[in-house]
Amino acid sequence: MARNSIMSSHRQVLRQIIGSNSRTFQTLIPSSPTPTPTPIPTSSIFSPVPPKPFPSGSSILSGSSRVHFSDLPFFQSRSLSSPSGPSNIVLINSENDFNSSLSKAQDDSVPAIFYFTAVWCGPCRFIGPIIGELSEKYPHVTTYKIDIDQEGLQSILSKLNITSVPTLHFFQNGKKAAEVIGADVARLTNTMEKLYKTD
Repeated sequence: MARNSIMSSHRQVLRQIIGSNSRTFQTLIPSSPTPTPTPIPTSSIFSPVPPKPFPSGSSILSGSSRVHFSDLPFFQSRSLSSPSGPSNIVLINSENDFNSSLSKAQDDSVPAIFYFTAVWCGPCRFIGPIIGELSEKYPHVTTYKIDIDQEGLQSILSKLNITSVPTLHFFQNGKKAAEVIGADVARLTNTMEKLYKTD
């Protein structure tokens, strides 16, 4: 009953705005206060639809072979050593990984960059693709990517006095030759060119 009076008052307001003889009013506002719902036939509710069979040869299980999640394109993954970049970018996942990489850079005089980063760091996300491009430009230089939030790396970070990210340490001839703190693209590219360019 209350609903009918509300609808009636809405109709009166609309009649005043649009005009009661208006064709628009007659099409917008039905004369019946509540439309009658269309009933759903009970036969369609309770009659099950049989599942469609797989075409021959396309069964999920065919003989002894099974479909594995890794066979599906959206479950495929890349190697952890180069998640989406050049093969000379290596992820450091532990203190042992870091120590052996640092040993290569110092003892074997392998040119290397130690890139300290974090997933939550905006400047790191900005400079990441640039580091990827530079790694392709200088394939003889290995970039070691260290996520500062990895467990077990805190003692290394404090030893190296890593207080902000991104921080990059550049090694040449077994020694730390330069350091770039922040997303300074010009300084990064100039440092790489100065240290690693081969004529």
